[in-house]
Amino acid sequence: MTDILIKNLPILVVLCPLMMSLFVVLISNAFISWILTLLTTVLTFILSILLFQEVQIQTYISYALGNWAPPLGIEYVIDKVSIIPIIIISSISLLSTIFSYKLMPFEVGQSSISKVYSLWLLAIAGLIGLVTTGDAFNLFVFLEISSLASVALVAMGAKKDKQALVAAYNYLVIGAVGATLYVIGVGLLYSITGTLNIEDLSNRLKEIDNNRALIAGFGFMITGIMVKAAVFPLHIWLPRAYSYAPSAVSVLLAATATKASLYILARILFSIFNISDDLIIITLNYVILPLSILAMFAGTIMAIYEKDIKRLLAHSSIAQIGYITLAFSIGSKASIAAGFIHMFNHALIKGGLFMAITSIGYYLQKRVTINNLSGLGRQMPITFFCFILCSLSLAGLPLTAGFISKLYLIKATISSEGIWIVFLILFSSALSLIYLWKMIEALWLHENIKKIIINENPYIYISLLIITFLNIYFGLDASLIVNSSEGAANTLMGFSK
Repeated sequence: MTDILIKNLPILVVLCPLMMSLFVVLISNAFISWILTLLTTVLTFILSILLFQEVQIQTYISYALGNWAPPLGIEYVIDKVSIIPIIIISSISLLSTIFSYKLMPFEVGQSSISKVYSLWLLAIAGLIGLVTTGDAFNLFVFLEISSLASVALVAMGAKKDKQALVAAYNYLVIGAVGATLYVIGVGLLYSITGTLNIEDLSNRLKEIDNNRALIAGFGFMITGIMVKAAVFPLHIWLPRAYSYAPSAVSVLLAATATKASLYILARILFSIFNISDDLIIITLNYVILPLSILAMFAGTIMAIYEKDIKRLLAHSSIAQIGYITLAFSIGSKASIAAGFIHMFNHALIKGGLFMAITSIGYYLQKRVTINNLSGLGRQMPITFFCFILCSLSLAGLPLTAGFISKLYLIKATISSEGIWIVFLILFSSALSLIYLWKMIEALWLHENIKKIIINENPYIYISLLIITFLNIYFGLDASLIVNSSEGAANTLMGFSK
């Protein structure tokens, strides 16, 4: 029995939330819907941990769907690269589900709860499927499953603010453009290789000299995924989507959605195509690198001048995505490892910050802006304490997970003789203190004029406490994340199993 379970883990981790999403929508009771969703995310997290343990032993797990051997059949692949986003998605999904218990009924209404949690599980299944599939077209299918479910979840915020419908529409249209570009690229590569299996595709591309179809296919695929990953300046869907989605949805998407797409970006750059090719080198040096630097500063500056706190954090995410793509653009094993380290840590950081701010919105029963934060830090000591620690982590202060990210990124940059980039990283990090201090000052130093009395709810802050603890724990002992990220970089750069 155990052997059968282990053998089928790659498909079970996708099927678990996917099949349950079909069942939850039929449940009319809101509490039962939440309980089933919680149990599903717990099981998904356990399955991902078991997969992590298996990858440490086998390093590469291949699952042939329907026993159709690849490259003819659809293959699911779990290796030291894909296991990182799987762990991110499953863990954040579990914490977000706990966090949603009180907030979701308040923001979307009791009557819509079962629909929301069905879409919630569908989005999780799509994201996990996206990072486990070894088939380029199947990847497109999961990309659309996760995107359409996410669009519908964002639209659910319309009960509190009709702007959520506009945000969802923008997300839908721009996401469709990105998906279309990606699938056009896949079609072009299929026309010259005759395969959709990612590993087989990579092997066949090595035998083909650069031609127009290959270059065009690469360009379409990269651009499409950059749209999905909200890489600057293709990020325009992100601020509205994160701002007007229901609070728990904002937490889930901010911590997971772009991470899955960034994983696919790394796969395309370093697995499907050969890192030594002129095409990849030119793309990294003259496209990804300058856009990453622009993102670091554009996102930070937009956050400094933003008053709506959810939009502020969304703009901050654009800058943090820039740090990850900057690491990828350097193109060394050390820098790619740094990118995966920050991918994991940023999920913890931004998940914690969104939890803190959206829980304040729940207590205030209105959108959170700089003006209505005044003095609330004293009324919400647990939430404020967690917000401070997550903010320090975002700024990269020592003893936090964010410090580990910046440390390894700077070390990788120096080893690649990019001293000038180090100064830009430090300057951008220093600028982030401006908008973080703006929020901290309003929460603690300003007077609470309305004398609001708030009793913090443990159903809301328990997830926040856990994710804050992880921000500190992985700042003190980052060996697990660092070793896993270095293993991912070695696999990507060495094309080894």
